[in-house]
This record gives sequence, C-alpha cells and structure tokens, in this order.
Amino acid sequence: MTGAAPQLPRRLLIANRGEIACRIIRTARRLGIETVAVHSDADAGAWHVRLADRAERIGPAAAAQSYLDIDALLAAARRSGADAVHPGYGFLSENAAFAEACAAAGLVFIGPPPAAIRAMGSKSEAKRLLEEAGVPLAPGYHGERQDLPFLAAQATRIGWPLLIKASAGGGGKGIRRVDRTEDFAAALAACQREAQSSFGDPRVLLEKFIERPRHIEIQIFADRHGGCVHLGERDCSIQRRHQKVLEEAPAPGMTPERRAAMGQAAIAAAQRVGYVGAGTVEFIAAPDGAFFFMEMNTRLQVEHPVTEMITGLDLVEWQLRIAGGEPLPLAQAQVRLEGHAIEVRLYAEDPARGFLPSPGRLSAWHAPRDLPGVRIDAGVETGDEITPHYDAMIAKIIAHGPTRDDALRRLQKALRETVVAGPRTNLGFLRRLLGTRSVREADLDTALIEREQHALLDATDTVPEVIWCAALAAWLLDERDRSVRSRTGARSPWDATDGFRLVGRAHRRLTVVVGDERRGASLTPQGDAWQLHWDGASAPCALQATTEDTGRLWVSIDGSRVMASVVVQTSRGHGGTVHTSVEGVDATVHLVDPRDPTGAAESIDHGLRAPMPGRVVALLVKPGDRVRRGTPLLALEAMKMEHVLTAPADGVVAEIRAHEGAQVAEGITLVEFEPD
Repeated sequence: MTGAAPQLPRRLLIANRGEIACRIIRTARRLGIETVAVHSDADAGAWHVRLADRAERIGPAAAAQSYLDIDALLAAARRSGADAVHPGYGFLSENAAFAEACAAAGLVFIGPPPAAIRAMGSKSEAKRLLEEAGVPLAPGYHGERQDLPFLAAQATRIGWPLLIKASAGGGGKGIRRVDRTEDFAAALAACQREAQSSFGDPRVLLEKFIERPRHIEIQIFADRHGGCVHLGERDCSIQRRHQKVLEEAPAPGMTPERRAAMGQAAIAAAQRVGYVGAGTVEFIAAPDGAFFFMEMNTRLQVEHPVTEMITGLDLVEWQLRIAGGEPLPLAQAQVRLEGHAIEVRLYAEDPARGFLPSPGRLSAWHAPRDLPGVRIDAGVETGDEITPHYDAMIAKIIAHGPTRDDALRRLQKALRETVVAGPRTNLGFLRRLLGTRSVREADLDTALIEREQHALLDATDTVPEVIWCAALAAWLLDERDRSVRSRTGARSPWDATDGFRLVGRAHRRLTVVVGDERRGASLTPQGDAWQLHWDGASAPCALQATTEDTGRLWVSIDGSRVMASVVVQTSRGHGGTVHTSVEGVDATVHLVDPRDPTGAAESIDHGLRAPMPGRVVALLVKPGDRVRRGTPLLALEAMKMEHVLTAPADGVVAEIRAHEGAQVAEGITLVEFEPD
C-alpha cells in the first residue's frame, strides 16, 4: 500500500473464531466496516457468526480442515467480496504463508510483512537476529541441529533446570521444564509431538531456566513510514503450564528507567526485521533487574485489553489504520499510561482434575457488565456450546482503576458476581488466586501458582448453609412458577403447590445433595414462605425468597437476607439441579424428590477412562507392564493441548483399548489394569 492513499477496509474477513472474532467485529462496526465471519461445522451457530454481517462455511470441525485451511479461507474471501483479512490470534495469525497468500489474492493482511513473521515465527531465527542487534538473550541453544544425542549434550552444557521450547511455538504450547538428565529424552519427545501438532514444526530450542523469573512483555506498533513506538509493558508472570492466567499493566514495581530500556530493546527488535503493525516482544526478567529476550509474537495478544485500558486506545483500530497505510496516531512522547488494569481468563476447565478441559453447553453464563471499570470480552452466550475442538476460553474479565488495589477490588467484585453453569470452570480458582498474599502484595513470578497451590487447589471447602437454603428456595420457586398455570395459561386449583388442606398444612420431603453430602429437608408452606427443618437440626428456620428481573434471587433465612445467583435445571421427573452462587462461593446442588428416586451409585472399575474427548497421540506402556500410581500411561490431545494420563493405582497393565491416532469420546475406557 506504499504510495497509495490511506484507506480502511470496506469488507473485512476475520479468519478466526470465538472471543477475538467478536472483539474485532465490535471495532469494525464502530468504524463502519462490514464484517465476514468464517465458521466450521462445529461453529455454525456460534456467537461470532451471529454478530457478523455475513458468514461463510470453511469446513468440518477439525481445525486442520477449517480454520487452518488457507485455500478454504481464501475461497471464503472471494465469495464474500472481502478486501482485507484479520487473522486474530492463534490459528494462522503468525503464518507467513497465509500472509503471502492473502497478498497474492489481492487482500490486505492485517498484520506484519511475511518476512517479519517468518523471522520472528522461528524462535531460533529470532534469537540469532536479535543477538546480532545487541538485544540481551538468556543462555541456551537455538541452532538447527535437532537429534537427541546432540540436544542432550547441549542441555548438559547449559545446565539444569532448563526449558525445551517449540521453535515455532506460542500460547504456552510445546514447552517443557526439565530438571535432570534422565527426564530429558521423554520431555523432548513430548515437546516435539506437541510442536508438530500445534504448529506443524517439530523443531525445538533449549533455554536456561531463570529462577523466580517474571514474564514481562512490551506492546509495540510500527507503521509503513518508519515510525515505531511502544505502549508500555504487561506483567504476565502468573502462569500455569506456561499458559498465562492473569495479566496486568503496568508491571508492578516497574521503574521509568527500566521501562525505557525494555521499550528500546523491543523497538530495536521490531526494526531489525522491518516490522509493521502490532507486535509483542516478550522478556524474562530476573530478580536482579536483568532481562532477556524470549520471543516476539507477530500478532495481537490475548491480553491486549489491559494495554487498551491504561492507554485509552483501541489497538484493533490501530491495526486497521496502519494496514491501510496511515502513520502511527501517536509519537512516543504522546503515549500516556493511566491507572492500572488486570485481566483474568475464564476457561471451561476443571482445576480439581489437573485443569482438564470441560466441554459442554453453557446452560447459564452471566458476568457483570455495569460495574465501573469492568470490561467483559466474551465469545459465547448462554446456550452456546464449548466444543472439544478448540480453545476452552469462555471470556476475559478485565478491571481498571486509578491504582492496582482499586483494579484488584473491582476484579474481585466482578468475579463474585459472575455465574457459569454447565461445564466445569476455573472461576473458583480465579477468585482464590486474587485473594492470595502473593497477588495482593504483587510478589510475582512464574512459579506463583505452584507456590500457592495448596490454597488454590484445595477442594475441601465446606459449602455454606446459605448455599443449601438458596438452592432449595430457588427450586421451590421455579416449581411454583411452572405449575401455577395450565397449558392454556388459565389458573387451575389442581396445579397449586401451597400445601392447602382442609385441616392443617401438608409437609413436603426433599433430599438435597452437594458433592458427597446429602441432607433431608422437611418443608411446610406458610404463604409465600416455608418453614424449613433439616434432618438432625434442633429447630426449624423460616425460608423466604423473591426473584429479580435480572434472574438473581433474594434469600431470607430467619430474617437474614442475601443475594444469590441461581440457575435451575429441572429433570424429566420431579427432581432437578440448581447451580448456585452466593458471595463468590459456587456449588451445584441436586434436589431429589421421593416421587423420583435415584438409581444406585456408579460401579467402580479398574480402567483408565478418557476424561474428555480427544486424540491418542502416544502410548507410553504396553500390556504386561508393571506400573506405579502416577506412572504415565498415554498422552491425549484435546483442545490444542497434550495431556498425560497416569495410572490411578499400583498394578499391571492388562489391556490397551486404544491405538495411537484414535479419536476417543469422554468416558471410554482406554487402559485396563489389574491393581495390586
């Protein structure tokens, strides 16, 4: 576009899905740009498809045959009449061949030049180039030779602990920490498999692990006219398996001098490869203040909202304008950082089971969008499906305030008022994370979650009494509302549930179940309230509840009133389930009616079952092998991550019921073994 008059796209195809596609659509709509969504068969009814001006099918559910299919995306652009393509993040956003194919098709690619993507897309090549430019690097090996004996020798030279990292990686995938020689070969093989699966490139590099490091990244922008600025830093130290969990800007404790030094290093890195557009230069920072280049992401980052909130800028708009040939809107001296912003990522995953993905339908999803300083970036609505085919993120929840303490309080309140029902999520984990001493006092490093895991992952929390009462009241109100009218809409005395009798009042019996705990309840209707007597309690209590238009519930227990968020799901019989949240505590409560008795508990077997749908990528044992509890049995790939499943007890492997490459459903027995 050099030499041409600057112009914004007329019709923008978004080569992505979910939250980032919705985010781009919002900015495009504000700028008057038409949008084209693409979707696989699994996403035909997704929210980003519903938000866009038009949509194009690009293939079946598998990402390799849809969102990673360059030909299918270009065909969709031709059919829709798009003149520009935004790749979002993930999928093909850092694929130089895709950028070249867009240019060859006459489409404006909203991203850097292919040469810059190629240079920075290989971590090894990036380190070589930036070493020449004088950007500081951590000790390691980033050459082309990839055979096991050579890499093992390099690892010994570098010293333990070290990181094995996918050369073409990103997003926390394809990374393994190794602490001793005997673990190196297995970790290398797993890293290479994940790198090949996620990025189509099995090459790795080795890097010395810095003890108690912080992960700090600089947001840069460059235009086609030689301008380049940075928009401050983000601290992304709080991670799990190298996947960012919480990000904030600016970095706590950052001095102006250190910000300037890191910013200049990031700009030097961008200029070394002729960069254009949005990019993020990531550094590892040591406790002594030293910092080392780690990688450059040649795209918009998941955590860009915290930068937007402290700068007041729309980074997607900057991307579109720069791609259209406009110069940078601001010079470096004009960039202002105001206040503090913190972001967390809400995922459909189960912290109690090693953060395994938890696909399923969102029977309810609500986050407060009216709190001061709070922003919700989501890609789903209530009723949408979290599929096993893609990333499991539900939303990003971001809070901004004048100080870090203000932002933290606002984020905690937002999480307390967030409700998700259906798949398991990390919502409770995030609430506990914000309450830890390390987060409160900004004692940050990449091992924070590991250091605080007892407080974060302890599943022995007792369920407060108010949860039991709120769930029971919600179910009773829902039952009354469902039965108050007949099918014609007319009131019928036969549908009444007030317990009317000619003499006295009827008593109602219910069993309430939370986890492994069961309680019997006796209820006597008293107008719009109930007298509730729990089995074993010394005295009854008065229970009353009223609903709001927002769907939330006011619950009164003996005159003490509290707000609850509830989602009631009725069964075919007389029971049901109530997803309940009160003051930041969540529970799934089951109501069992004597008229709808439950069956016996599930039988216990001695097999290893698939905890989620996925593809078997490696079998690590064979029939006849003796294993100890915790021994790796196989590797399962799901939601773009590799999960190693281990033996639940000591014993002998009796039978393996899956082969490498097999696609398996949740609950399928994969390995049979005979326990000792």
